[in-house]
Amino acid sequence: METLRTRAPAKINLTLRIIGRRTDGFHDLASLVVFSGAADLLSLTPDAALSLTVKGRTAAAAGPDADNLVLRAARAFSAEVPGAQLGAFLLEKRLPVAAGLGGGSSDAAAALRLLGRLNGLAPDDPRLFAAARATGSDVPVCLDPRARLMEGVGDMLSPPLALPPLAGVLVNCGVAVPTAAVFRQLGLLPGAAFNGPSLPAVLPAGRAELVAAIAAVPNDLEPPAVAVAPKIAEVIDRLAAQPEARLVRMSGSGATVFALTDDCRAAAALARRVLAAEPDWWVKPTILR
Repeated sequence: METLRTRAPAKINLTLRIIGRRTDGFHDLASLVVFSGAADLLSLTPDAALSLTVKGRTAAAAGPDADNLVLRAARAFSAEVPGAQLGAFLLEKRLPVAAGLGGGSSDAAAALRLLGRLNGLAPDDPRLFAAARATGSDVPVCLDPRARLMEGVGDMLSPPLALPPLAGVLVNCGVAVPTAAVFRQLGLLPGAAFNGPSLPAVLPAGRAELVAAIAAVPNDLEPPAVAVAPKIAEVIDRLAAQPEARLVRMSGSGATVFALTDDCRAAAALARRVLAAEPDWWVKPTILR
């Protein structure tokens, strides 16, 4: 069989409410998730022993290949589909690592999509979702990378949402922010609730109205992430000062920050200006959908 290929797009948390911490230590959340045009690339060559090769600009930062979520997802798939055909994976890392973009989770979900295709599974086969849940909390939402509401510990997903495409810029200053450190800084005790605003039951269809609704619901992990990595605040302030920026916020547990703009031309202009001032930063104009 020919080599199979797919993209693993960056996951962006437009909103991220931490509802509370459960007695088992996990955190319940509610997040409006979209996906970017920026992506890692993954290929699978069948009729080979399970293996993973990682290359690309951020490959070294991704850590040992043996610990990669792609292999963890493949093993979870094998547990759900005994006797499944596997193969050799090649991952080209283009996204920053430990950046709040769900890169590793999206890579794992891409691996599951490729294995599903190789083994003749339908995209909605429940075994794919089971393998995704066994791999990591952000993997299920990345299986079918379309805009959704994500709740619980990442296991409760809405149907795909028909949101208007949002132009924007993603900026990462190169500071890796471990998720565990951010949650420790948040400091919720088991059983504690974390109150805050919620998105409306029906999201606005218009772009400007949607951006306003998003702006009213925060990313609860932004303050603790800034405490862990103060450089994030510099990025937020830099983007917020740009005339094209309509909403500036951190994604996930950081450190990537996004700025929403009116259109693609404004996003490109903003990105060029930031990159000219900070050539070592990762800066990507994109469409979020």
